[in-house]
Parts: sequence; C-alpha cells; structure tokens
Amino acid sequence: MKGMLHPFDKALYEQDGAGNVRVTTAKGESGLFSSEGRWLEGELRECDPHLCGWIGGPQVVHHRIAVED
Repeated sequence: MKGMLHPFDKALYEQDGAGNVRVTTAKGESGLFSSEGRWLEGELRECDPHLCGWIGGPQVVHHRIAVED
C-alpha cells in the first residue's frame, strides 16, 4: 500500500483502496479510519483527521497534466 509517515508521532497512514485509511503506530497498534478521521475498527482509536483526508481523500489530477483516454 502507498502511505505516509506522520511527521510528529511517525505513525504510518496507508490508503486501503476503498477510501479508508489504515494507521499503524511505531509500537504496532493499528486502526482503520474513514477519510474524515472517524474510527471504524482496530485497537488504535485516535488519528490525525487532516492526514486521513490527505491519504484517503480523492486523488485530484491537475487539468493541464491529465492523461486523455
């Protein structure tokens, strides 16, 4: 999965392919969150909702560099 480390706590934020975000701490705790940062499942119940929005939100392509079909 593609992901990003949080700059402060170094937790890994990864998109699950369905628009949700899997967050895994350095200690190995993990949880699944919506792209708005709402807890869905797992032992980890807190996350950074802003980073969830970046990782799980829509991937927007700039109109000048979009590939035409």
